[in-house]
Amino acid sequence: MKPVHVVGGGMAGSEAAWALANAGVPVVLHEMRPVVKTDAHHTDKFAELVCSNSFRSDDWRGNAVGLLHEEMRRLGSLVMASAGPAQVPAGSALAVDRDVFSDAVTAALTAHELISVERDEVKSLDALLTSDDASVIFATGPLTSPALADSIRNLTGEDSLAFFDAIAPIVHADSINFDIAWKQSRYDKEGPGGDKAAYVNCPMDKAQYETFIAALNAGAKTEFKDWEKNTPYFEGCLPIEVMAERGPETLRFGPMKPVGLMDARVGTRPYAVVQLRQDNKLGTLFNMVGFQTKLKYGAQEEIFRMIPGLENARFARLGGIHRNTFLNSPRLLDSTLRLKAEPRVRFAGQVTGVEGYVESAAMGMLAGRFAAAERLGRAIEPPPHTTALGALVAHVTGGHITDGKGSFQPMNVNFGLFPPIDAPTHGPDGKKLKGEERGRAKKLAMAERALEDLAGWLDGASLR
Repeated sequence: MKPVHVVGGGMAGSEAAWALANAGVPVVLHEMRPVVKTDAHHTDKFAELVCSNSFRSDDWRGNAVGLLHEEMRRLGSLVMASAGPAQVPAGSALAVDRDVFSDAVTAALTAHELISVERDEVKSLDALLTSDDASVIFATGPLTSPALADSIRNLTGEDSLAFFDAIAPIVHADSINFDIAWKQSRYDKEGPGGDKAAYVNCPMDKAQYETFIAALNAGAKTEFKDWEKNTPYFEGCLPIEVMAERGPETLRFGPMKPVGLMDARVGTRPYAVVQLRQDNKLGTLFNMVGFQTKLKYGAQEEIFRMIPGLENARFARLGGIHRNTFLNSPRLLDSTLRLKAEPRVRFAGQVTGVEGYVESAAMGMLAGRFAAAERLGRAIEPPPHTTALGALVAHVTGGHITDGKGSFQPMNVNFGLFPPIDAPTHGPDGKKLKGEERGRAKKLAMAERALEDLAGWLDGASLR
């Protein structure tokens, strides 16, 4: 059997290769690192995490990304299997030691007898489309090389869109001042291991907060190159200083909100708070939650050391910013992620217009399953729209609601992408549900429907 070529060894490419190989289809996995480096990566490992170390909520009953986790586990996801042993405390979120995680993914892929790894840069679509039965999955991520991007653009006649994605700083744990900072999860919510103190909290009073906001607004920012100007930010990952520019209270109702936290040493809730989440398994590194930034390095060190508890902070990594590119997928891709102008080619991952590690990996998994079914001569339909996987596919292939202007923008998985459901109006005790209770009941009903429908889809989508 001829192999399927997978281009890119990030989250999506790793999942695509794994899905293909486990279906019995040989794979050639192309990764240009370390031959050609990127502005964001530091290693040549597969599925290297370049931004946060969190896969966000792991609660499938009440959170759409947690539901996506569960669906992926049921499909044999390599990413989810590798995340378990690499998990670090993060409350109800699934966060990992980034090195342990990428080591596990790399080991699994390189050990599989049906996966051949080639360290090379693929510069054009034509390079791999050498026969009528060629099959290629491009999972080159947000940093698709200029040469390959030009090749895609020439074939499709569509310009790639772009937005900026920013990286949050990482702090050495032993440089945090715990005479000021304390450990607590919001509302003391337990993580998988019963931990109620997965986050480090640095409190601010009103005067400290206002001084901090003024410093953010005045801090020196990275200057964009000409080709980067007029590129929109993704609203779900705005730089901290951009949020500050939107108004003095924006951060206090965003990543610096103090709700669900109480500084027991003074007996009050802080006016604002900066949270840090464990970044590695040893607990020696913590990242600043929601503090992605385009401040210059010197300004970052000066301004972030104004945060109470971080006055002597040592930074293992400062924040940064890079440009992400994505396709106008509803116009370009069919329901199984094939390029309409060239059906031998599929796209997967963030380049399709999903946002987030898990969403990118999910699209890689599906692209791999679709390509495997094609190679094996079996029919396969996308997952039902009622599932998290199906909702994402529908979003990127046209089953989404635009902003009214016909534009297409990246999206994290969320219950707003799912078909409506008649949620319970009364609890088990017969009492009428109101407000948040009814919202939770609706999310649970949607999640239970999703898993039931996924099971039915899997019964008819077996690849082996």
